Amino acid sequence: MNKENTIKETIDFVKEKLKDAEGGHDWWHIHRVWKTAKQMAKTEKVDSFIVELGALLHDIADSKFNNGDETVGPKVAKEFLKSQNVNAVTIEHVDAIIKNISFKGGKEVQRFNSPELDVIQDADRLDAMGAIGIARTFNYGGFKNREIYNPEIPPNLNMTKEEYKNSTAPTINHFYEKLLQLKDRMNTETGIEMATERHKIMEDYLKQFYKEWEGKS
Repeated sequence: MNKENTIKETIDFVKEKLKDAEGGHDWWHIHRVWKTAKQMAKTEKVDSFIVELGALLHDIADSKFNNGDETVGPKVAKEFLKSQNVNAVTIEHVDAIIKNISFKGGKEVQRFNSPELDVIQDADRLDAMGAIGIARTFNYGGFKNREIYNPEIPPNLNMTKEEYKNSTAPTINHFYEKLLQLKDRMNTETGIEMATERHKIMEDYLKQFYKEWEGKS
């Protein structure tokens, strides 16, 4: 198996699979996570091949766009990797990464851990923060035709996994229900450092948002 060629084939596969995806979960989201994960892998003790494959395939079939079915992504990824003659150990590791990478809300316990998952998870969470995270959040809110903000609907910080998945709350609520929680959920030193800056960008944005909402600025 030629690893470099496998990565190239994976990129082509993901680009084709996500060519019509919602803008916050399209190829460019994957591209950013992949690039960030590759950079972080340089300072972590990880299998860089697994990091690249996991990053490229982590959102190949997001459950949000598959009627909540969390089995579709791992199945699609497994079938593709088998077609590329990737060894079984690597396939199972990537499968476990895809199944455990997502922020699921509530008090859901992650059932699998590895240094490779730590890196990819941090890279994925970083893409949900800062300027990019704000853009993605409002893009998805528009895609789902949600209110931007409704002061009569407060954020729910104690949702179960199912409540989180089925929430139709205004987009601003998502900052509190997920985005602002990510800084304290980073796994790596690099992730923590990068998240601190992006977290502040979101806090500053919300301060300005509320000022403008009240017509004060």
